Amino acid sequence: QVQLVESGGGLVQPGGSLRLSCTASRIPNTINVMGWHRQAPGKERELVARIFSSGTTNYADSVKGRFSISRDNAKNTLYLQMNSLKPEDTGVYYCNLFVFEYELNVWGQGTLVTVSS
Repeated sequence: QVQLVESGGGLVQPGGSLRLSCTASRIPNTINVMGWHRQAPGKERELVARIFSSGTTNYADSVKGRFSISRDNAKNTLYLQMNSLKPEDTGVYYCNLFVFEYELNVWGQGTLVTVSS
């Protein structure tokens, strides 16, 4: 059983920064992808950024140049550095792990990010 625990959300003013963290209880040593998704009030959950075990990254167009995703495999931890935050970045941010070999799909409980003055 794999569990993901997020932290780092909170209230920040527009233009500010936050760093989210997601620690996995374990990550199978096979091809996988970890990502951050967010759900704004009244909207569907959307992919923000993801990073494969190979190191390849993908970003939503809305966050390119402002957000940076990274992972520390030794610590089983995923990060999302968010800069130049905008009110439209507000939402619950969820960490996700997908392991291709086992079709294992795990979600964290979510952490709330509020961008407001």
